[in-house]
Amino acid sequence: MAWFRDLLGKKKNIAVFVDGPNMLRKELNIDLKQIKDIIKQFGNIKIGKVFLNQFAPTKLSEAVVNQGFEVAISVGDVDVMMAVEAATTAFNKNIDIICFVTRDSDFIPAMQKTKALGKETIAVLVDESSAAALKNCADYIVILNKQQKNRQWENEHPYRQTISKASFFKKIEL
Repeated sequence: MAWFRDLLGKKKNIAVFVDGPNMLRKELNIDLKQIKDIIKQFGNIKIGKVFLNQFAPTKLSEAVVNQGFEVAISVGDVDVMMAVEAATTAFNKNIDIICFVTRDSDFIPAMQKTKALGKETIAVLVDESSAAALKNCADYIVILNKQQKNRQWENEHPYRQTISKASFFKKIEL
């Protein structure tokens, strides 16, 4: 049935999970709106959650909500909560792609499980040195280059069906 949906050109539904403590740091200057705009090139964002710990400032939670994301507060380890949520979402028939926005490799088991259940995966990383193992596991990789001031990306969809995903590594530098 997936080939029929692709034939009609229906956009894929995406679940985006953001590792707040690792990505939303002042020194990284990550813009959630920019991440949303990039991910929308792959399809429609149906689930967007930012995982924060109980020490996150209220202003950060407000900013996340203002960007259209749901805030998930964890009393324990944020990584565990996010991995469980991603693995659970993999069972959702309405979601085609699961996107992990992180800097570490803690989510490899969740990513492998989602792929085993037939979902495509995207890893959004801060820079080239982020999570080498995660880069090798994901179907698609987006690397945010915080060094560049000129934040432009391709207007057309950066990935084509004719390219084998297994051997394809495409970077979008912002």
